Amino acid sequence: LEEAAFQLQQIFRIDISIALNILGIESMRAGHDRIAYTCFKLAAHRGYSKAQFNVGLCYEHGRGTEKDLEKAAFYYYHAASSCHAMAQYRYARCLLCHRPEHEWAQHWKAVAFLEQAAMAGITEAQAYLGVFYMRGPQPKEKRGLKYLLLAAENGDAQSRYHVGVCYEKGLGVQQSLAEAVKHYQQSAAAGNRDARERLRA
Repeated sequence: LEEAAFQLQQIFRIDISIALNILGIESMRAGHDRIAYTCFKLAAHRGYSKAQFNVGLCYEHGRGTEKDLEKAAFYYYHAASSCHAMAQYRYARCLLCHRPEHEWAQHWKAVAFLEQAAMAGITEAQAYLGVFYMRGPQPKEKRGLKYLLLAAENGDAQSRYHVGVCYEKGLGVQQSLAEAVKHYQQSAAAGNRDARERLRA
């Protein structure tokens, strides 16, 4: 009986969190940012990762509360630790964009979260990692190309353009102007200006 009661409590706790998060999303859509933020925060404090991510978004963009990147990173971290893929990407971006470059422990922590998000199918993380590995202090071109191809296959036109650059210059792959043109054409067809200019060149 004690076990059954405990299970019911857990289900009730989760259901309340889901309901609060949905109410927050609906409030945000209706333009009631402050109410949305309050709902997200209540659900986040119950440990619901989707709500923690949403609180992070509120702090990052100043929706329903003051803009605060430190607090955004705090909530993204908690959601990321519960395997929320988009939170992993956002938290990694916070670490890489708003922390000193010499903090290598934070740097590699960010890369680990980006890798997890990329493997979970987050296109933004794949694109970010692709460029990151290509442009790092010690470029890992094959690894970078792998992520650029994943992002390109997920419809990211900028990554498709970068794949074209890799083929044109022989970065992580055998140089091939024909393959480069093919990727530039696909990127240009999706509206990428850089690809159009490269095709003209």
